[in-house]
Amino acid sequence: TARCQVDVINDRHDTLFGGRMPSPSQGTLEHLRQTVLERKADLGIATDGDADRLGIIDDAGHFLHPNQILVLLYEYLLTGKGWTGPAVRNMSTTHLLDRVAAAHGEECHEVPVGFKWISAKMVETDAVIGGESSGGLTVRGHIAGKDGIYAGSLLVEMVAASGKMLSELWADIEQRYGRLEMVEKSYGFTPERRAELQHRVFTEQDLPDFAEVHGSWEVDRVCWDDGCKIYFTNGGWATIRFSGTEPVLRVFAEMEHLEDAEAVAATIADHLGLEG
Repeated sequence: TARCQVDVINDRHDTLFGGRMPSPSQGTLEHLRQTVLERKADLGIATDGDADRLGIIDDAGHFLHPNQILVLLYEYLLTGKGWTGPAVRNMSTTHLLDRVAAAHGEECHEVPVGFKWISAKMVETDAVIGGESSGGLTVRGHIAGKDGIYAGSLLVEMVAASGKMLSELWADIEQRYGRLEMVEKSYGFTPERRAELQHRVFTEQDLPDFAEVHGSWEVDRVCWDDGCKIYFTNGGWATIRFSGTEPVLRVFAEMEHLEDAEAVAATIADHLGLEG
């Protein structure tokens, strides 16, 4: 029905996934990337084991971060299909989605990590799209959970309807809305170390003096509703929270420039002694 030529790889039923992590992330999609380039495909689509999250390789062989996918699809639904309505993202997902919403006179709602919060807020606000930086998203009128196959199909529709390649569509996004760079770090710990970090960060609320490290990192406010989220006056942000699925502490930072995002994340890690 999509009138596409589809080449399938890694389609053999294998409960062990070839001994690899079945996560559609940049580090696991090298085979897909090479296949896209060799076959001059318009895009490559991968999902995780239960197909609720997806990873995308564009026509130039670049991995599209789930943040980029979310922004591209929201823009397409608003401008390409004429939908109206807000977007929903969790606290660790790009604020570039907020820029798209604002440009169209819409709102972007922030919720805690966990797709149930996204689904609930979408119902409450009749949102167009909701998603998270880990690769899950859904759209109004579809199921209230993540669906990687549907999201991939919608991307194919977007490419066909626009007549542009994904790399061109993303260049259009950056030209209109600018660029934001995100850094994601994960730090393992012992049970004793977790208790120490829990007390230091979330009880004592011991955070670095960001403005002292860099003059443009002035803190606007800090939210403690789901872990810790620091909002900077320059529009950047950072989060610190324990993963709900793995024994790690996650640190995210997003700024206009990659070096600033990396420096913010490093400042948090240094302050809490996470690299040791």
